[in-house]
Amino acid sequence: MRFTIERLRTLVLVAGVLLVIALGLFLGTARFRNRFIRKDLPQKLGLNIQEEANGFVYTHEVRGHMLYKIHASKQVQLKRDGKVFLQLHDVKIELYAEDGSRMDRIAGNEFEYDPNKGIAKAVGPVEITLSKPSVAPAIAPKATANQALIAKQKNNSLASASQTAASGEIHVKTSGLIFDRNTGEASTGEKVEYTLAQGSGSAMGANYDAHNGLLVLDHAVQLDVQRGSDLVNMLAQHAVFERNDQVCELQSASVHYRADVSNAERAKVYFRDDGSAERLQAEGGFVLVTATGGRLGAPTGTLDFNEHNQPLRAHMQGGVTIDSDNKKGRKLQGSSPTMELVFAGKGELRSAHLERGVRIVSDEETSSASGPLHIHRTWVSPVADIAFRDAGKGKVEPASIHGIGGVVVQATSQRRNGPATPENLTADDVTGEFGANGALAKLMGRGHTSIAETTATGTQQTMSGDVLDAHLAAAGYASQSGRNPASEQMQIEWATVDGNVVLTEQPPAKAGVAQPLLRATAGHADYDNTGQLLHLTRNPRVTDGGLELTADKLNVSQESGDAFAQGNVKATWTGNPEGSNPAKTGGSAKANANFGAQGPTHVIAEQAELKRSSGAATFKGNARLWQQGNSVVAEVIALDRTKQTLTAETRDSKYPVQVVLVSATAAVPGKPGGQKQSGPSVIRVRGGDLKYSSAERKAVMRAGAAGNVVSSTVDATTVANELELILLPPGNHAGKDGTAAQVDRMTSTGHVEISSEGRRGIGEQLVYTSDTGDYVLTGTAAAPPRLTDPTRGTVTGQALIFNSRDDSVSIEGDGRKTTTVTTAPK
Repeated sequence: MRFTIERLRTLVLVAGVLLVIALGLFLGTARFRNRFIRKDLPQKLGLNIQEEANGFVYTHEVRGHMLYKIHASKQVQLKRDGKVFLQLHDVKIELYAEDGSRMDRIAGNEFEYDPNKGIAKAVGPVEITLSKPSVAPAIAPKATANQALIAKQKNNSLASASQTAASGEIHVKTSGLIFDRNTGEASTGEKVEYTLAQGSGSAMGANYDAHNGLLVLDHAVQLDVQRGSDLVNMLAQHAVFERNDQVCELQSASVHYRADVSNAERAKVYFRDDGSAERLQAEGGFVLVTATGGRLGAPTGTLDFNEHNQPLRAHMQGGVTIDSDNKKGRKLQGSSPTMELVFAGKGELRSAHLERGVRIVSDEETSSASGPLHIHRTWVSPVADIAFRDAGKGKVEPASIHGIGGVVVQATSQRRNGPATPENLTADDVTGEFGANGALAKLMGRGHTSIAETTATGTQQTMSGDVLDAHLAAAGYASQSGRNPASEQMQIEWATVDGNVVLTEQPPAKAGVAQPLLRATAGHADYDNTGQLLHLTRNPRVTDGGLELTADKLNVSQESGDAFAQGNVKATWTGNPEGSNPAKTGGSAKANANFGAQGPTHVIAEQAELKRSSGAATFKGNARLWQQGNSVVAEVIALDRTKQTLTAETRDSKYPVQVVLVSATAAVPGKPGGQKQSGPSVIRVRGGDLKYSSAERKAVMRAGAAGNVVSSTVDATTVANELELILLPPGNHAGKDGTAAQVDRMTSTGHVEISSEGRRGIGEQLVYTSDTGDYVLTGTAAAPPRLTDPTRGTVTGQALIFNSRDDSVSIEGDGRKTTTVTTAPK
């Protein structure tokens, strides 16, 4: 836009000067030809003739006011071909306005007049001196001829005023000037040259119609004006000035300023009574071309001026186009049906208003160590307003751009032949603020704001909200930070989003299988480019496949899709129905996190970390996981949804890992038949670390930082170095209604101690089998298992078998089996 402002101002100022000249020529020629060559002049040529020593003086007055005075050193009557001619030598004519406020002068060596045809012709060159309409000569208003002549010699202050008036004079030179008394037209086919304080110019041929008030510069119209240290050159094929309407019309006009060119096929300039330009109207096409590759064009346009010939406002319509090519890899194209420009100060552009469909497209080619990069950007909006600020040295630069009615900003970057990565910003209302050198520094979206992009890996990311404020990094930030320079001047340094924030990430399909969608919501979001993290607050929530997580604060990585939650973390997995085929459900089995039961799995913790690429979720700080009646409590609980594993650990013996499992049915002693009543059984285990595999349905608890593993059932308590639990799948082996899988086998190893209803057993391994209800305690050859009974004392053997259903104890050893029934006191 910078070149547009400069050239429009130049065109306006030059056109104004040219029209002032045309007006001066018109007024001067009109007074001279309309008053000196009058229809009754031949008959009254001797009116008020005074013969002086140095020649003749002719004056003409109306109601006591001098209109003109003619000096001639000599008058000769000639007869040629039987016709009489009058010849005047050394002619000087002074023409006055009726109120004495202006005086013009005409001088020529010789004039010839044909009284029969009514045609007067200047023989040789003619010099015309015109005073500007706004500058009065040193004579008093309403002055008579004699008063005007004497006044100039009496008053020094008037002489000073006369000198001031001379500084605003316009000097015209021409030859072959012809005046036709019958038609009232004065014309010349010769060259017309004029000079003024601002510059000089010329034209070939001129015609003045006194009756219709038209002044015509026939062709090759030229004006050179000095603007500072630069020369402004204006050319036109034809110029017409209409005195009655105060209008000047130019055809095929062009302005050359430095290396820039402005063209208008037809241009009209309307003037005020004081001679200042009021409006410029261009038709048939207006084009401005700059040396830097810029082009502004429109079929029609108008420009309004103040009383100092400075532009106030402009209107361009019919399809405005803007093109720019700086020959350094950056191109710009813009279009709009209309454009409104507002100027301030000394004609400096302050704002531009475009409407009824605005489109701005830019393309940029850059190169770096990683190869050439192409960046394509597009702005589309029904309405756009651009504000400008002073950039110094007579230049302006954009300060802001504002679009309403639904704005779409698109950006696509592509390196070499790699994939294109598009980004889209949409909003009801978008404002962009520019920093130094016209670089975009800030973007603000209002109403249904959304940003969408596709990464180089094919992941589709979107972020939406009610209000977006984005601060962009300065040019060069990307290359200095080592990031992709594709968005070097569009890189978001930090941003905030308020109201109904929604973030989505859709990875590309793998092997034809659709991947789960990540979706995060919040009331507020902050983006920090340092870590490329989106900070979600105000009830943030993230959903990833079958996982749903909430927290006080939620951070999501824009680069990897990983999520980090803090404060009151709550997570729920719905997962797939047991036994479903993940391949048919789009791979959402990654969200399957069952822990030996059915239904959703829940987790609470102080912190959580979700790894998008691996499907791992880690919960820290008083973490607790449960599914139906099964649960895990630990300092750290980690779920790998890809491998379908669960791990838990502690680093402090005061806070061991605790596991609760709803297991098989148990019996209660003392019932008829010695059998125990059917009912749910709970297994409680605590230790240092836990690993559970959903695929194997196996849980392993090790002593770790806790020092040992303690397991408790309704029948017994076991202490060991390690515990292994094998769970049965739901179905025929499940508990009541198939809702809770029971323990198929529980194995404790390493320094095993078991306590049950007064009995105490010691060995190296204890195996519990749910089908039989047997606990089998074994040892080593050097240290066989031992069982201490309050009634029978201590027994030992190769294996000690305790049946939880009937409280019987069997001892195996030396190839034989002994069964002992013991009733322990309560």
